[in-house]
Amino acid sequence: MKIAEEPSTERLAETHLIGKKVRMSFANNRTQELWQDFMPRRAAIENTSSQGLYSIEVYDNPDFFQHFNPTQEFEKWAAVQVSSFGTAPDGSVPDGMETLVIPQGLYAVFHYQGKASEAPQAYQYIYGSWIPNSDYELDHRPHFALMGERYKNNDPSSEEELWIPIKKRS
Repeated sequence: MKIAEEPSTERLAETHLIGKKVRMSFANNRTQELWQDFMPRRAAIENTSSQGLYSIEVYDNPDFFQHFNPTQEFEKWAAVQVSSFGTAPDGSVPDGMETLVIPQGLYAVFHYQGKASEAPQAYQYIYGSWIPNSDYELDHRPHFALMGERYKNNDPSSEEELWIPIKKRS
């Protein structure tokens, strides 16, 4: 597992996504189930604007990590970016899928290489070391991993970007 010790900071424009979501916790991880349900159906999504896959966490509480509890639930999404949600009367969102808008904002972007099973160590570094020692604090917006053409599922050479919402420390 390798993670960039210093991330880049990126201002993300408002981003429109279509995908599937589940409620889960870290103790009751349903990520594999979510992706197994989403992947066979992603070709039905119109207006895709990139080939990247988004693995998104939407935490209900802005203090989720300050009062971490592995049984606390959140929304987990498997999605793709779209240029628009469409205007057809029946909607351009396939049955069983939903829309998500990630608001614009500042993100710390960490380059991660390694198996998905080793990613918790990377997140432990981000939330336990990098954020407390940086000029930033977590912002209450979706967190996500962007998996592009170098993503190879659970391969040690797999690469992805971890996008962490941040704002200047107050």
